Amino acid sequence: MSRPARTAPAAHRSTRRRRTGALALALTLGATLAACAPTTATEEPVTASPAPSGGFSPVTLDNCGTEVTVEAPPERVVTIKSTATEMLLALGLEDALVGTAFADGPVPAPYADAAAGIPVLSDKVPGQEALLEVQPDFVYGGWESNFSPDGAGDRDALAALGIATYVSPAACKGEAYMPDPLTFDELFDEIREIASLFGAGERAEELIAEQEAALASVTPPAQETTALWYSSGTDTPYVGAGIGAPQMMLEAVGLTNVFADVHDTWTSAGWEQVVAADPDVIVLVDAAWNTAESKIELLESNPATRELTAVREQRYLTLPFPAAEAGVRNADAVVDLAEQLAALPDAR
Repeated sequence: MSRPARTAPAAHRSTRRRRTGALALALTLGATLAACAPTTATEEPVTASPAPSGGFSPVTLDNCGTEVTVEAPPERVVTIKSTATEMLLALGLEDALVGTAFADGPVPAPYADAAAGIPVLSDKVPGQEALLEVQPDFVYGGWESNFSPDGAGDRDALAALGIATYVSPAACKGEAYMPDPLTFDELFDEIREIASLFGAGERAEELIAEQEAALASVTPPAQETTALWYSSGTDTPYVGAGIGAPQMMLEAVGLTNVFADVHDTWTSAGWEQVVAADPDVIVLVDAAWNTAESKIELLESNPATRELTAVREQRYLTLPFPAAEAGVRNADAVVDLAEQLAALPDAR
């Protein structure tokens, strides 16, 4: 059963109506302002002014080149992409969620009950009208591209309406902001950073400790084991490269990425490159639109790839798509991959 949208006080609803009425002007202005958005990184840490009587210190931070200031913990939050939704659920902030969108797969069991009553605004990026209808004061996106005039709205335009925005730092683009390489320490920094906006620092430290313990429990293979991270694609496979979430997780498992020398997060590769690498195992990303099963069928029917060692011996590891992107599920994904690897014949 869907949880009804929370009702704001009358004065707040009136303010929201005025903001909504100003949408067209603000979005037009926002498109212009976007060209002036900061493009270089600053070395300033997250800053906070003296704590008010309520105990929350307003936070200002640089997020992918956009300054974000939160004077009080957001109360009406919309998340876009599974990584953003699951981050807030893991921090115990489900009561602040008034809508989610663009889910990449089902919410995992630990958070499923908490997510059950949260309205789903759209299967993809929500339009501005759908977003504003739930009167958010904060929008958390998994990708920078979630914020555009054709999507949820430009970040400057939403700020003009009093709506703060935040993008997962792991997904920041541009040389100044893209993690190079992405590490678990940087993911833990994101957990702390997003928690700071909600006054949830204590839960953040508990979550990080849980994830560090999970990673420490993994035993790497006894000998070098090479791996292909196969994300999607048929004619041209889209694979995990050397500086993103796939590389970070493969390293944590103790696997050697056959495309580790490609300086990118993911990359398009040729099947002839895959055949030449002949990986010991293949990690299959399982997505509704490109399932692990369909990938196996392709690998085993293609005259070239069916002779790969991993294909002949069916040495496959699978991972759901939401766990394959940088986020709160990555540590558990490493443990899962390690357990699958250990279960393969002669895997260690």
